[in-house]
Amino acid sequence: MGKWWWPVLRVLVLQAAWALVGGQVRYSVPEEAKAGTVVGRLAQDLGLEAGEAEARRLRLVSQGRRASVEVSGASGALVVSSRLDREELCGKSAPCALRLEVLVERPLRVFHVELEITDINDNAPLFPVKEETFTIAELSVPGSRFPLEGASDADIGANAQLSYTLSSTEHFRLDHQVNNDQSASLALVLTKPLDRETLSLHRLVLTASDGGRPSLTGTMELVISVLDVNDNAPEFNQSVYKVKVLEGSELGVLLMTLSATDLDDGINSDILYLFSRRVPAEVKEMFTIDGKKGEIRLQGKLDYEEKDVYEITVEATDRGSPPLSGHCKVLVEVLDVNDNAPEVWVTSLSVPVPEDALVGTVVALLSVSDRDSGANGRVRCAVWPAAPFGLVSTFAGSYSLVLREALDRERVSEYEVEVRAEDGGSPSLRGRRGVRVPVSDVNDNAPAFAQAVYTVLARENNAAGAELARLWARDPDEADNGRVRYSVWEGSVGGGSSAGAGWRPASSYVSVDAESGRLWALQPLDYEEVQVLQFEVRAVDAGEPPLCGNATVQLFVLDENDNAPALLPAGSGGPGPGLSGEAALGPGSGALLAWAAWGAPAGQVVAKIRAVDADSGYNAWLRYELWEPRGKGPFRVGLYSGEVSTARALEEADGPRQRLVIVVRDHGEPARSATATLSVSLVEGTEAALAAAGSSSSPGARLRPAEGGPAATGAAATTNVWLVVAICAVSSLFLLAVVLYGASRWAPRAGVLSGPGPATLVCASEVGSWSYSQRQSRSLCVADGAGKSDLMVFSPNFPPPPGPAAKETQPEPPALVDTVSGPPCLASRPFPGAPSCFSPVFLTNLCIPVWTGSVTVSGLF
Repeated sequence: MGKWWWPVLRVLVLQAAWALVGGQVRYSVPEEAKAGTVVGRLAQDLGLEAGEAEARRLRLVSQGRRASVEVSGASGALVVSSRLDREELCGKSAPCALRLEVLVERPLRVFHVELEITDINDNAPLFPVKEETFTIAELSVPGSRFPLEGASDADIGANAQLSYTLSSTEHFRLDHQVNNDQSASLALVLTKPLDRETLSLHRLVLTASDGGRPSLTGTMELVISVLDVNDNAPEFNQSVYKVKVLEGSELGVLLMTLSATDLDDGINSDILYLFSRRVPAEVKEMFTIDGKKGEIRLQGKLDYEEKDVYEITVEATDRGSPPLSGHCKVLVEVLDVNDNAPEVWVTSLSVPVPEDALVGTVVALLSVSDRDSGANGRVRCAVWPAAPFGLVSTFAGSYSLVLREALDRERVSEYEVEVRAEDGGSPSLRGRRGVRVPVSDVNDNAPAFAQAVYTVLARENNAAGAELARLWARDPDEADNGRVRYSVWEGSVGGGSSAGAGWRPASSYVSVDAESGRLWALQPLDYEEVQVLQFEVRAVDAGEPPLCGNATVQLFVLDENDNAPALLPAGSGGPGPGLSGEAALGPGSGALLAWAAWGAPAGQVVAKIRAVDADSGYNAWLRYELWEPRGKGPFRVGLYSGEVSTARALEEADGPRQRLVIVVRDHGEPARSATATLSVSLVEGTEAALAAAGSSSSPGARLRPAEGGPAATGAAATTNVWLVVAICAVSSLFLLAVVLYGASRWAPRAGVLSGPGPATLVCASEVGSWSYSQRQSRSLCVADGAGKSDLMVFSPNFPPPPGPAAKETQPEPPALVDTVSGPPCLASRPFPGAPSCFSPVFLTNLCIPVWTGSVTVSGLF
């Protein structure tokens, strides 16, 4: 800096000298000189001596404004006292000179000093504003000018000469022109069309540079806003929007928010969203769109099964003039929810199903559907109950209900089948359909009776047309297949005199009602004619072909006491030991004759009354009573044997003849009886023996008149010989009987009178009567006369024991009669009140020789 100050000082000195010469002192000082800078040697230039300036009080006189310079009192030099700013003191005036007055005393003198302040480049160009903003239309054409206000520089001269530059831009250039009058114009020129959508705001820097050394600069920022024109339509960020939503979603749920942009500005970019006019009404009813926000919300009930995809065209329209619009497509995909249960439909039903239908028969065709999709629409089907029907899948969604097992209408006549369907959703939904399958009847069941064997008890002398029993056969089939008709199948007639009279069909005795199965008697039954009637009743249904079932009916005729005892004539065979005589019919009369020896001891059997009753059981059990004479007579009658024996020793006082009236009664209710008159002649012992022997040898010899006489005496002598012979014969027979008895005791027992038959339980009726099945009877009679089936044996009718041994082990028949002593019918008691199920043995009218009080039966051959 010192290099260029020295020339300045030289100039100042020269000027001071020149001022002294002209009477005025002039100084020059650059602005912004530092305080204390010596402007000039004022005292010396004014011609004052050294030291005189202080003594004469050299000073500046103020003229109302600050001079920024002062006189140094010691040296008298003019120095800078404060900052000198030319622009502040003079502004744009040039040159800038300050006129100062200097006073000196002793004497008082005034000097004029002119101080010129020279300009330095201390001020940079200055724009009126730091930033200038203006708007240029987007449609402005290139070459358009936009005036600018230039910068100003407080300096003068070359320091104030400005030049302008513009920051780099392709759209603008700077036009700076200096006129002749030193005025300048500054303008911004458009060189390239503007596009607000490309660049809506241009920021440029305008720089002004002065001519000083060094040059100073000033800047201003130009902010150029491009005024929009509606030349851009709104555009969506996607041409197709896709959104997925579950069916059944809540109303008002936000599906998506559309976003469209408009490169324009202002109202030209204000976008309104709306559905296109081509959108169907159903879509508008289902969805709504917010015009400002572009939010699409659900306002209807979504159902995947009705529609699974919605296509919506949306417009975005700006508010420019004319308005421009953009379009997009929104695809709303409805996702399936498992909200539909499977549905089962019966498309074809073939009912009723015959019970003999083959396995695999198609009963029904079913259609199964689920309106859902995917796993929610995959359906599994099953049938309940699992038998006898099953499901067979024919193709997708179709099933056949087929028969898996044989049917039996009698067991189940109708099936309630339920077809169950379940989808694969989570949670799964179920559907069901009931199918009623009736089973039609086929005649596959024969009528069946409740029992294989019916035991019917009927009393004899029943009325013709009386109902004996009611049979019933069950046929589980229905209609004609189960309508049963009954008929009697011929059987056999057992017992009674009819066996010798030839076979008679059972239908001659009984008949069965074809509809009701009631068993009727066609005629009164006679126990003495038929005792057991066994036949079959057949039940036939009305099916095609007809089936039948049989039942065996065993009709037991129960005896009624309808026969009185009948006296039998004397049979052949002599009396046993001690027998004095046997009752015999007298010629031409109904009286019985017998002989008794005088002096016969008590208990001597003199005769035997024989009677028979055509009835059976109790009704045929006879008892003998002495009716006359009453009181203590010489004779008595065995109660059940009919033997007439002496009650005491016979005496002559008893007379030659005794007349006995004997009543034979049965045990029936009411009891029936017969009367026998016995005339007993009392003779000598030899005569009695001969009479007995004669009667034994010849039946005709026993017919004697009831009166005594010489003829009787002669006959007695003749019969003595025969009496001896008879005794020997009887003794021989007795020995033979003893031998046979001994042999039978050690020999194996023969079969019983009746072996066990097929197991058929026979029980008595509630009134205490009894019945039997598989009856076999034997006749046992010791004496003359026709045999009578009074010894009857019934096989017990008990079921065999369980287990395999039941077939191999046969029950051993019990010894029905081991010892018979006293009255007959001791093995069992066939009378009312007897046990319900038993094996009765009837022993009636057992003819026993007079010398035997009991008989032991060891075996039956």
